[in-house]
Amino acid sequence: MAKWRDVKQSRIQNEKSFESNVKSKKNDLASLPSRFKAFLTDSFLITTPITYIVMYLILGGGTAFADNRVFGWSLILGSTAFIITFFWYVKFQTPGMKAYSLKIVNNDFNRISFFQAIIRYFATIFAMISFFLLFVPFFNKEKKTFQDIISKTVIINEK
Repeated sequence: MAKWRDVKQSRIQNEKSFESNVKSKKNDLASLPSRFKAFLTDSFLITTPITYIVMYLILGGGTAFADNRVFGWSLILGSTAFIITFFWYVKFQTPGMKAYSLKIVNNDFNRISFFQAIIRYFATIFAMISFFLLFVPFFNKEKKTFQDIISKTVIINEK
């Protein structure tokens, strides 16, 4: 009897309303084309300027970059990792995701942890390097990418 009274007086959430909230949020999952457009936007807004700065301002030109590829790419990927994980953890979205009204959350539709953001970034890099992992969403019912599955995150439409 006490449980019914708590539900009726809204002290605890009714289980059916919780299930309906989760179902409504599952309908808010971002589509693959909008996620891809956000990724391309982030590539041009974040990665391209960093690549230019590393190649020409830090290393002094294309030949110096060619001589020190490992150092150059480690600077590019390290600074990009810092910036993107910062945006994911603090703002829940990168500039590209904001442009397409997307937001990153964990599987429970709550804030992601910093550890999840780091895992997601490196899983994204790994998926791009091993080309076949890019096709995981086409074989997945929920259209989750490899990095979504590994980091236990999901990208939703922002309301």
